[in-house]
Amino acid sequence: MKNSPSFVGLQWFTVVVMALLLSTGYLQVTEAQRLRCDPVEISWCLQAMVSNMPPSSTCCQKLKGQEPCLCRETSDPTFGGYLRLPGAKRVAAACGVNFPSCR
Repeated sequence: MKNSPSFVGLQWFTVVVMALLLSTGYLQVTEAQRLRCDPVEISWCLQAMVSNMPPSSTCCQKLKGQEPCLCRETSDPTFGGYLRLPGAKRVAAACGVNFPSCR
């Protein structure tokens, strides 16, 4: 059956459909997936955000990795509230992370 005309035709049809879907964007990786947005990474900075302590180097490293995701993560039900605290901007500034103005 591997060499039958209907099997070969089905393979080509599948390849053409996949190429069409990829070219139109249906199977492309979303920006969040590509950036690996993970609000849990912000948890490394919670102590510094809620206190007057300076952020740790691990906090800064994790926060820098989440920089492109910060606007999206402000709406996260678990960690978003922490990102809306004044301490979040202080920690971001101390880490050299540009805290965006989210709409």
